[in-house]
Amino acid sequence: MTQTELINKVAEEQGLSKAKSEKVLKAVLSTIKEAISKGEEVRLSGLGTFKIGQRSERKGRNPRTGEELTIPAKKVVRFVANKAVREAVNTVGTSK
Repeated sequence: MTQTELINKVAEEQGLSKAKSEKVLKAVLSTIKEAISKGEEVRLSGLGTFKIGQRSERKGRNPRTGEELTIPAKKVVRFVANKAVREAVNTVGTSK
């Protein structure tokens, strides 16, 4: 689903204009981005948690030359889905 499709779906389900839905979605995403950039966890009930993780320095290879290189350590954004989302994903395509 693209951002535009999400905006259209929210507008349809909530009876809002597409412009209003887009404004709300952009505000939510901006707030999440701001919180994560400050190192805060963002917990969305019914969805999951965004948090900052640390990736260690490691060795890698240049695929063209095969030359070994060092990939520096860095912070990464991690998303951990909650139990309900994980269960929903695992039941897609299966009959109960």
